Amino acid sequence: MIRIRIVLYSSSLVLNLLIITFLVSNADESDNIAIYWGQNDNEGTLTETCATENYSYVIIAFLNKFGNGTTPEINLANHCDPSSDDCTKLSTDIKNCQRKGIKVLLSIGGADGDYGLASTDDAKNVSGYLWNKFLGGNSFSRPFGDAILDGIDFDIEKSKGKQQYWVELAIFLKSHNTSTQNVYLSAAPQCPFPDGQLGATLDTGVFDYVWIQFYNNPGCDYSQRVINDLLDSWKQWTESLTTGKVFLGLPASPAAAGSGYVPADLLCEIVLPVIRMSRNYGGVMLWTTYNDKQSGYSNYIKSSLCTQQKARECGGNDCRHKENKWWIWIIIGIGAAIAISVIFCLGCTLRRKNKTQVDGKLNQEKVLHEIGGNAADKTRSIEIEDSDKLGESDSDTVYKVMEH
Repeated sequence: MIRIRIVLYSSSLVLNLLIITFLVSNADESDNIAIYWGQNDNEGTLTETCATENYSYVIIAFLNKFGNGTTPEINLANHCDPSSDDCTKLSTDIKNCQRKGIKVLLSIGGADGDYGLASTDDAKNVSGYLWNKFLGGNSFSRPFGDAILDGIDFDIEKSKGKQQYWVELAIFLKSHNTSTQNVYLSAAPQCPFPDGQLGATLDTGVFDYVWIQFYNNPGCDYSQRVINDLLDSWKQWTESLTTGKVFLGLPASPAAAGSGYVPADLLCEIVLPVIRMSRNYGGVMLWTTYNDKQSGYSNYIKSSLCTQQKARECGGNDCRHKENKWWIWIIIGIGAAIAISVIFCLGCTLRRKNKTQVDGKLNQEKVLHEIGGNAADKTRSIEIEDSDKLGESDSDTVYKVMEH
């Protein structure tokens, strides 16, 4: 019976260990890559994008018309037609991504569009629109159906109005944080420091993620095979930002931007070992999903992306996609299960041995007690007999004295 229990226990333990080790071996595979989606209908669906498991953040781009009396409008290339409520079909895709633990944000702004904020009231109205239409608020019509996005991304590359109103918009949005939902805010400033549109807004400290665009900016991106400009700019940015995680924003292929593309091997061997030592390093942001799909850039670099806390687990500077050696984890799991089973059996054996020893001692004590009891009885019998004899002798003596 004991052996059957041990076998069942070991089998259950092996299964649990295999599940745990498999999850652990794959847990960090997609850490710290953010990707922009929505500007090319050949990039695939959101569900397909998230199914690659390469990304931790997907940013839907863009809501590029809003504020200053403008009717808000989404531009997602040919993915859907917002004017006919066709974009509500994205609800399922968004939920599919979120079920995988991927945060999905909506980017407002962009390089093209008609957007800006004219006043504090304008900022408050835009905040209310974003909350009710895309986040946790309520509206009879929602562009993405009943899906609730995780947050808003600020990609403000041109603007009407004062920077102060972007500050107020960020604060208004963050004020919607509740105990059940955190409104995540991200920003995509240009790498020249400080950013001309978002400098004051970033100083508020309300942003969770900042993916700096190190492309289309020859003064601070990787241009003409000079890496120092990028590293110097990165240092300036990371030292100035006191909150949130900072991401290195790069084009996912040479065709994705006019300048700033960093070859994957250079990124792995030179750039990442330096920037990941920043206390607020978060990872890499890529523009765009379509370009990444064509180049396979994220597949190539993803095994090297790690925060400073995970630096020892990165396996050096080689960030080419590594084979998932699942069989090693199976061997480790089985070995651990066997070791624990042996310890369990040894414990049972020692317990039985100890019980036998205890029972033996108890039996010895019982025997000794019985022997001691018999000896005491015999002693008492002898004493009684002696006493009786002594009594008889005394009585005879008394009797004889009386006769005399």
